[in-house]
Amino acid sequence: MFNDKRILVTGSSRGIGWATAKAFHNAGARVAVNGRTVESTAAGIERLGGGERLIAAPGDIATVAGCEAVVGIAVDALGGLDVLVNSAGVGKGRPIEEADEAFYDWTMNANLKGTFFCCRAAMLALRESRGNIVNVSSMYGLTGTAGHSVYCTSKGGVVMMTRSLSAELAPDMRINCVCPGYIDTDMVRRDWIDKTDDPAATMRDAVDAYTPMNRIG
Repeated sequence: MFNDKRILVTGSSRGIGWATAKAFHNAGARVAVNGRTVESTAAGIERLGGGERLIAAPGDIATVAGCEAVVGIAVDALGGLDVLVNSAGVGKGRPIEEADEAFYDWTMNANLKGTFFCCRAAMLALRESRGNIVNVSSMYGLTGTAGHSVYCTSKGGVVMMTRSLSAELAPDMRINCVCPGYIDTDMVRRDWIDKTDDPAATMRDAVDAYTPMNRIG
């Protein structure tokens, strides 16, 4: 179904992004893999098995220049673009009294600004291919939760951005958003399951109990 389709997945050196890149690659696509550094990108490609259908597109999408560079590398190497998946992001929580400007900017730059400017950078290539964008938000971009107001704001922004851009850029391209719950990734384990102030078993039980299927994704 995706034979020779040209895909860029940001944040695909690990986690949901890596699994997304793997799925596209297994379906025959040519995939540009993005991590923040050359080293993390290379490690992600190695875990995918390597090969000529995997392209390294390293760069930090928390800056406009980084977004433009990553998209530019992918478009040049792939000869265009059919799908952009904006999966790069961060997920740390912090109560409002501890959420200083540096933490706010760090979260917004990675989750919201990066997604917007990757969309903007890819727009011409996707218009040419009549391609599509998938933005990765979070269930907390829809519901919110205590102690994570900055994160929830950034992910809620991704949801509204998707709604707005889908209207603005139609009918040349489709833009959709997915809002995952807890997924068993290294970031979730580090920042949620294996937190030092919560026994891992207790936190894992809480996540399982919160989920309708009684298990982490």
